Amino acid sequence: MAPDPKKQSVFPTDKEEVKIIFNRFDTNGDGRISEEELIGVLKSLGSDTSPDEVKRIMSEIDTDSDGSISLDEFVGFCKGIAGDSEGDGINDLRETFKLYDQDNNGKISASELHQILCRLGENYTVESCANMIKSVDADGDGFVDFEEFKKMMSRA
Repeated sequence: MAPDPKKQSVFPTDKEEVKIIFNRFDTNGDGRISEEELIGVLKSLGSDTSPDEVKRIMSEIDTDSDGSISLDEFVGFCKGIAGDSEGDGINDLRETFKLYDQDNNGKISASELHQILCRLGENYTVESCANMIKSVDADGDGFVDFEEFKKMMSRA
């Protein structure tokens, strides 16, 4: 069953999509994302996030301060990124954008999106990734820049 390119997004848009990503982060399947699991996912995405930054991310997402991230906390965090256009939210959004922008040229290409999705275990073709890019590419240049990414996230 091929993904429907009309419904694809570069970032999760509903709780089921967020749950799929959450389950990939929750490598031991205990229903919680630990600091170690978060570090592992960030490394697999090519991020060299410092231990202090990981602690900051954990404290921001772990709203009940139990030392791990539940699905509900993760869903809330994803919604917060999508809806917050100022303060730390914009910085978190910029950091998320940088994870996708592998060559740091300020644009996400279909091949970069394909690379990240493959690292997350998703089976999309470069062509389907190009369709995802096209669905949010407002200026028609074949890439998603930060402004397009931000607009897309506010619709999520």
